[in-house]
Amino acid sequence: MRHIISILLQNEAGALARVASTFSSRGYNIDSLSVAPTLDPAVSRLTLVTSGSDAVIEQIIKQTRKLIDVVEIFDLSSADHIESELVIVKVDLPLQQANAFIHCVRDHHAIALDGTDNTRTVQLAGTAAQIEAFVAALSNFSTVLELVRSGVAAVAIGHQTVTSGTLAA
Repeated sequence: MRHIISILLQNEAGALARVASTFSSRGYNIDSLSVAPTLDPAVSRLTLVTSGSDAVIEQIIKQTRKLIDVVEIFDLSSADHIESELVIVKVDLPLQQANAFIHCVRDHHAIALDGTDNTRTVQLAGTAAQIEAFVAALSNFSTVLELVRSGVAAVAIGHQTVTSGTLAA
């Protein structure tokens, strides 16, 4: 099962490496990882996506919670949440496919960032499924030259926040 783990982490050298090694030492791959500052400059929010059984992920979360740099950790997959990631795609676009490109960008609510000669660069923010559908659609009439994904960002729905080992209202 896919798990989205949200971790509040102190901004200390090596903290990210210690969290990542907790997962890798147990043989679990990290599918996506994003880290950014929070409102508190001493704390960052790490959002990690991995796959595994609920029981094993729960055990890894318990071990990760023991790390000195971890302020809090929660599996958002067990709660109603909103998730999004950003993709930037550069394509080689034949001139005769310009209209198809424009319609694809509009249909997927993407944003065109750059266009030179036959190269176009676009961005889309959305779920993994939306991003994969967009890239597949672009691939129908253009050649994908480069693709960069940000990794998942996620929050619980409503007034809930990640604090004290649970989602607090």
